[in-house]
Amino acid sequence: MKNVYLDNAATTPIDKRVIDVMYVSMQENFGNPSSTHQYGRKAKNSVENARKNIARCLNVSASEIIFTAGGTEADNLILHNAVTNLEVTRIISSRIEHHAVLHSIEHLKKEFSIKVDFVAIQPNGDIDLLHLEELLSKSNQKTLVSLMHINNEIGNILSLNKVVSLCKSHHALFHSDTVQTIGHYALDLQRTAVDFITASAHKFHGPKGVGFAYFKKGFVIKPMLHGGDQEKGARSSTENVHSILGMEKALQLAVESIEEDRQHMNALKKYLIEELQKMNSEIQFNGNSSDLDQSSCTILNVMFPIKNSMFLFSLDLHGIAVSGGSACQSGSNKGSHVLSEILDEHKEDFTSVRFSFSRNTKKEDLVYTLQKIKELL
Repeated sequence: MKNVYLDNAATTPIDKRVIDVMYVSMQENFGNPSSTHQYGRKAKNSVENARKNIARCLNVSASEIIFTAGGTEADNLILHNAVTNLEVTRIISSRIEHHAVLHSIEHLKKEFSIKVDFVAIQPNGDIDLLHLEELLSKSNQKTLVSLMHINNEIGNILSLNKVVSLCKSHHALFHSDTVQTIGHYALDLQRTAVDFITASAHKFHGPKGVGFAYFKKGFVIKPMLHGGDQEKGARSSTENVHSILGMEKALQLAVESIEEDRQHMNALKKYLIEELQKMNSEIQFNGNSSDLDQSSCTILNVMFPIKNSMFLFSLDLHGIAVSGGSACQSGSNKGSHVLSEILDEHKEDFTSVRFSFSRNTKKEDLVYTLQKIKELL
């Protein structure tokens, strides 16, 4: 049996070159960055160099990067600071955000009685920017807009520049979960003036358990975790030196081959779309995921003309790893909250599968997958 991994939007395999960097660090760079002796200074210097190099990839200053344990913590840190530190009393978001954002907003609403508005979603999964403008116009409350750049289930790409412009016109802050963006699409934060973004290393062939939050210069950050003054007082906890260095290397590698990798993944995605359409004309694609220009090169969300709750399990038995929604829902009986928002009840009953690619994905993987799908259909 062939093993095929097509769930890269959930996590990517760690690049061997990243493992090598982490291995050396574990052996030779074990000091605590808060220690003042030579071992601590070496670790601290490594962390700060990584911060500078990561900041350079986004065209920001090193002081604007805060290392976290991943994208979820970064989202929480930003949203919590907006309410408790930046006097935000209203958040505008959408119902198709990652649960790291949605559940955090629910908590903030309960804890601090903030107002929450949800922008309308168009049938193709796009954010209704006219409705966003209407929501921004109808209140003078200090507002934060939180909308993800690339949807992790259907791959739709939000125009960050349009949202930045709307927020600037209405004096609102803008946070974007860019976990599916960083490492796959270039982002220059001098040209696209988002106030806050998040990243997670394991989405671009780095280690799990490490990520970062970007806070535009000028925002004072209060920690959610207390017990130390690490990360310039923004996050108490001894820095995860080896993983930070792994993330630095993973991002460096991703940036070096970003165009080549995107072309490779788009070619694979185009091939899979065409072959599925040949296989069965009733197969449809959720959101904009079949549009190579309007969706991420990494994600294709397919609706099959069957109602088979065992479809993912059957693919797994053939060695094919895919997802029915975000990986955070694995093992849950709940369906995709994203698809529930954009599909009618009839279509929601059909089996939808998210295929997601990386630079490691090969055409032969798709040929094998298509063969097994044909057998199952």
